[in-house]
Amino acid sequence: MMEDKRTVYPDASEVSAVDGAVEMEGPDAVDVAMTPEAAEETSERLTDQAVKARGQRRLGQLIHRAKD
Repeated sequence: MMEDKRTVYPDASEVSAVDGAVEMEGPDAVDVAMTPEAAEETSERLTDQAVKARGQRRLGQLIHRAKD
């Protein structure tokens, strides 16, 4: 878990295929190019963690009560 507070951006990054590489531009000066293989792996990791974060956010809204 991250200790420091980071800016959470609501907008998705721009992604394009250029000359056999995948380029991504996003907030906070993100500007990277990667191989298609690295982009696919990154995509899978992003999807996995996005699902996890969505669950954390959803569970965080539930009211917890002590067992009777």
